[in-house]
Amino acid sequence: MQLYEMTALALQKVIKEKQASIPEVVQSQLKRIESTDPKIGAYISTFPEEAMAEAQKQQKILEAGGTLPLLGGLPIAIKDNICTKDMLTTCASKMLYNFCPPYDATVISKLKEAGAIIVGKTNMDEFAMGSSTEHSAFHLTKNPWDTSRVPGGSSGGSAAAVAASLAPLALGSDTGGSIRQPAAFCGVVGLKPTYGTVSRYGLIAYASSLDQIGPFAKDVTDCALLYSVISGPDPKDSTSVMPKPFNQKANLEGNVKGLKIGLAKEYLANGLSFANRQALAKAQAILTEAGAEFVEVSLPLTQYNVPVYYIISCAEASSNLGRYDGIKYGFRAENAESLKDLYEKTRSQGFGAEVQRRILLGTYVLSSGYYDAYYKKALQVRTLVCQDFAAAFTKCNMLLAPTTPNSPWQFGEKSANPVDMYLEDIFTVSTNIAGLPGISVPVAQDETGLPVGLQLIGPAFGEENLFKAAYVLEQKGDRLGLLPRL
Repeated sequence: MQLYEMTALALQKVIKEKQASIPEVVQSQLKRIESTDPKIGAYISTFPEEAMAEAQKQQKILEAGGTLPLLGGLPIAIKDNICTKDMLTTCASKMLYNFCPPYDATVISKLKEAGAIIVGKTNMDEFAMGSSTEHSAFHLTKNPWDTSRVPGGSSGGSAAAVAASLAPLALGSDTGGSIRQPAAFCGVVGLKPTYGTVSRYGLIAYASSLDQIGPFAKDVTDCALLYSVISGPDPKDSTSVMPKPFNQKANLEGNVKGLKIGLAKEYLANGLSFANRQALAKAQAILTEAGAEFVEVSLPLTQYNVPVYYIISCAEASSNLGRYDGIKYGFRAENAESLKDLYEKTRSQGFGAEVQRRILLGTYVLSSGYYDAYYKKALQVRTLVCQDFAAAFTKCNMLLAPTTPNSPWQFGEKSANPVDMYLEDIFTVSTNIAGLPGISVPVAQDETGLPVGLQLIGPAFGEENLFKAAYVLEQKGDRLGLLPRL
């Protein structure tokens, strides 16, 4: 096995046992990116010189008898909507094509303290608005399993980078499934944490009450390791609620004996692919054999999740994106005749079609004539969705659900019909609406060989049990360690 193919923990073992140096690990990763990323398009920018300088610095510490921190020597990829000091952070947009933040996001500061080595910033749907990474202002990202298909979105670049062995670890952001859906499409593990457990300081906002940064990894153990580093309280984030970081060491035994797992009957309705139904049956058998008990629950408001999500997220987006006016930073249109003209030209030229669509929808539902009919009503239904989950969790410890209704689609197949693409989020948006954790783990393959991921959804701060159940699925399924052939 090549160094770039290894999991994070395997790489740490290689470094510890002096089978390879940290510069050799990073160099192997950079060469893999150079040779393979042109086929995939996972990265917007890479930082080979900075990565090698940090690798050599850490190697000197190791040779002097020092010890490495928790993520010492490990390359990592960062979604390009997370601020990195003096490194381009574009949100895959023309609007921020030249933006270099003067500060690090809190998660980046934590990664650097833990010794992680940033090798690049990954492609995404512009301003995290999309489900396929087809809406980047720069280029398409392709699914490593089938380059004619989408990798999912909006964190498609991060998921594809891990799947294609272009990084052992990556960070993404999840507003309505943007970690879990591309994780499922690319056959990797992706966690959307409980809202507030990971600081959002330095995350360029799409929808502030829904956004959450989370980890991608090749396996559940690595995912838990990365989550333990980025989680925890942050005085810079007023929505930070976690009293202390997650302790990953206590959650790897994979013991699910006695846990009750719910199956929502609404998630098994028409529209779910045969491959997903087979994967659900397989996962249920694996977890039952491991000692878990399955119960039927109901989430009656499932049919309203997508409209509620898009009303709330677009309303918040229209407010958050108002700061991009061509005055302070980023793209500025030329030949404007007035301030109003500058605003209009900058925003019409700087924002892509999907971003403009969501800004317009958000402005509409917040307007005085429609606020009560749409936005207020969506907030009321959001409360009811939270109550649905609360009722379900009185009967079980977690839910097992599909991550997506279907397998990855061909490029262009859904982009002409936005509503058709929005409906692909039906199983993921509810956890963001309710602020709950969810983890997608690959379980099987469909009839064409594409990966099928399922998600486990828990109550707030229920990540410990999610990792246990995900670990069991990973160990007992047929997807452990399987990577696409490139």
